[in-house]
Amino acid sequence: MYQLDLPIYLYALAIIPILWLGESMYSLWQKRRQTQWGGVELLDQLSPNRSKFKPRLKLFLLSIALLFLIGGLVNPKIGTELETVTREGVDLVFAVDVSKSMLAEDIAPNRLEKSKRLVSAIINRLASDRVGIIAYAAQAVPQLPITTDYGAAKMFLQGLNTEMLSSQGTAIDAALDLSATFFDDTQQTNKVVFLISDGEDHSEEGITAANRAAAAGITIFTLGVGTEAGSPIPIKKNGIVESYKKDLDGEVVVTKRNATMLQQIAEATTGAYQDGNNTQQVLDFVTEQLKDMDKQEFEAKKFVSYKDQFQAFLFASFLLILIERMVFSTQTKWIKKLNLFNEKSQTNS
Repeated sequence: MYQLDLPIYLYALAIIPILWLGESMYSLWQKRRQTQWGGVELLDQLSPNRSKFKPRLKLFLLSIALLFLIGGLVNPKIGTELETVTREGVDLVFAVDVSKSMLAEDIAPNRLEKSKRLVSAIINRLASDRVGIIAYAAQAVPQLPITTDYGAAKMFLQGLNTEMLSSQGTAIDAALDLSATFFDDTQQTNKVVFLISDGEDHSEEGITAANRAAAAGITIFTLGVGTEAGSPIPIKKNGIVESYKKDLDGEVVVTKRNATMLQQIAEATTGAYQDGNNTQQVLDFVTEQLKDMDKQEFEAKKFVSYKDQFQAFLFASFLLILIERMVFSTQTKWIKKLNLFNEKSQTNS
């Protein structure tokens, strides 16, 4: 585990491309001046041993040195000591629909992106609850087991896409059955699943799976994204819509949110359904549902000691600067002897 002490210095990285842009502009200006005063051929005759590679190598070394210097200023810290802490919270599993219908754009930017933003916003509101993530289409696959690492949860969340599962369709029952395996029956007093979907269920076994979840003591809250009016599913290339998904008869498919299905699934487990198109309403809904739940006490690992790493970055930076000075400025015999840039010294006999 690591953390950045002064991340504001990362903005200084913009200096590096500015330096290279300036060097390129200077080189162009220099070539134009040379053309005006006799051309490159004349310059080669007057200075046959000059190096075209030397200035850029010098700038490269200085850029890397600057990169390490900025790294030292940012001061990354690495966790070196773990401590077991006791927390109280609820275990939550987010089951996110990644079927093709989630590409519909009846809610901006599309249903899947909206779902990911909803889950991320919910995670931001949590304090000490544990979270897990499942992705599902025609099958369900675990993405992140139950954890208190919210950073990891957001990282895995951003990786969800409609191409991650080869088999398409929507099998809500597979998502609910897999969610049940995330909970440890010996510990949880509350087991909560948030199902985020447009409600299209091609397996038609969602209600049956919800009844199995209820028997296992799991409460399901459903968040519906999309609209009842529906929308076609765009097929894009490089971000540009080329066509829309069609059925076997060649007709454009219009996918519609099935709020009724989602509501029935939630009610089967004494849960509740919430329209997922309004983020603030979803956050208020989640807060209200979780606040009265019994919190389970559990142990978690936490880094409590971090070690500064700026010394290594500064050492690397100063070492590169020293190398640059020795190679490009110091006129020692051994440097001359290496003749790195085909610049043989001219000596008078």
